[in-house]
Amino acid sequence: MLSMSNLSPSPGTPMAASPLTRAVLEIDEYASTLGWDKPARLFALVDTARLRRQEPRLAGQLGLDQDDAGKSQLTPIEQDEVPAGTPLDKFLGTIAWPDAVVGCALTVERLMLPPSAEASVPEGLNDKQLAKWVAGHPERQEVRLTVGVLRDGSRESAVRLRDKDSSSEVLTGAGLVPGLADALAATFS
Repeated sequence: MLSMSNLSPSPGTPMAASPLTRAVLEIDEYASTLGWDKPARLFALVDTARLRRQEPRLAGQLGLDQDDAGKSQLTPIEQDEVPAGTPLDKFLGTIAWPDAVVGCALTVERLMLPPSAEASVPEGLNDKQLAKWVAGHPERQEVRLTVGVLRDGSRESAVRLRDKDSSSEVLTGAGLVPGLADALAATFS
């Protein structure tokens, strides 16, 4: 764990949300402060109370005061950069987490098409050709996906459209990005 990020709850994060939902939204908000056209970012998720007990100096550096009940129960800790040019699935296949890590999250930018465009996808395209076709499609949307998983199987996702780049416009749901959630969950296998 090399670089740390001190993330605070985003203004629109509902207090009733699960700790994983809050962590995913905090990471999404942090990524939004960095702007668009950024590389993927990987985060370890650690239990905040355990971090306070076992690493009080680090917890203090991160602003995780003992008596601050408003802080998230999960603390995201940003990892080294995802290597440029390495396919995400191959990179994720190289990760093994220590026991202190209760979950992980990834934020990545992608182009997406609405479901109505599925029928018009040409057959027989390889990955590179498909990416080029999607990039030229008039209905494409640039999105930032933030997906988090816990060791217990819990999942959460946040999707932010570049055209509606506002915290109040972020979509959340456990099943929004199932393939990426599966890949992240596999890092705990």
